[in-house]
Amino acid sequence: MAILLIHGGAGAIAADVENDTVAGLAAACDAGYAPLRRGGSASDATIEAVTAMEADERAFNAGIGSAPTREGTVELDAAVMLSDGSSGAVAVVRNTPFAARLADRVRTDTPHALMAAHGAEALVDDPVPNERLLTPRSQARWRAWRDARAAPTGSGTVGAVALDDAGRLAAVTSTGGILGQWSGRIGDTPVIGAGTYADERLAVSCTGRGEAFMRAVTAKALADAVANGTALERALQEALDGLVRHHGEGGVIVVTADGRYGAAFNSASMAQGWRLASGGEQRVSRTPGVWLEAAS
Repeated sequence: MAILLIHGGAGAIAADVENDTVAGLAAACDAGYAPLRRGGSASDATIEAVTAMEADERAFNAGIGSAPTREGTVELDAAVMLSDGSSGAVAVVRNTPFAARLADRVRTDTPHALMAAHGAEALVDDPVPNERLLTPRSQARWRAWRDARAAPTGSGTVGAVALDDAGRLAAVTSTGGILGQWSGRIGDTPVIGAGTYADERLAVSCTGRGEAFMRAVTAKALADAVANGTALERALQEALDGLVRHHGEGGVIVVTADGRYGAAFNSASMAQGWRLASGGEQRVSRTPGVWLEAAS
């Protein structure tokens, strides 16, 4: 009953990048489902899927092509959590596109749960100059933002949740933050319980304006609601309602130990994709709300 569900961000996904986004989702789903097809782990599946999106400079705000800060540099955040309770996260990383793998290294190779800036960067085996994380497209967007003297903008993040054949769950989220953010700003992505969470019942990855997810503690609130008996569909809607109370918007993906998977969002659009043994789909959804399916 292996399931992989991914997101490529929520917000106003422009029509001129929709084809690239759908293609990127398909490639990430294929990369992430390959370990599950071989009987591999949910953690391997989610990391492979997110790594594929971090390497895709055309479509996603993670890894290469991430949104620059107001200084024109790139700072990445990511987190990994498994249903066994282990987790790792990194923030303000500037020397690798693969923040999700780095977060998993914090989980496996350090006694810590969250490392930031130079401490996290010291764990990178093959560091790259920060300029390698910029693309002509991201630089052009930064110049337009700078010239307009606009407020920080955007909400793109990528993430994946998975259930493997052994019943293990995993959640991974990675982001380049928001365009024009102050250097050192950290959103919800690397904060366990805010943007990323997994336990023995479910795995959750969030996307949207991070401050609202942090204040609502969205991922853990969703998990707690389900643990306390709230129906999953209702819990997803309550997660969106919590964002609204904190003047935020975005989306959530979830997979459960009993084989249910789905998403909820209240923004203009959300990029989603999934794979099961029976097939899958990838799309940019433009009808906000909640959807759920059950693997057979």
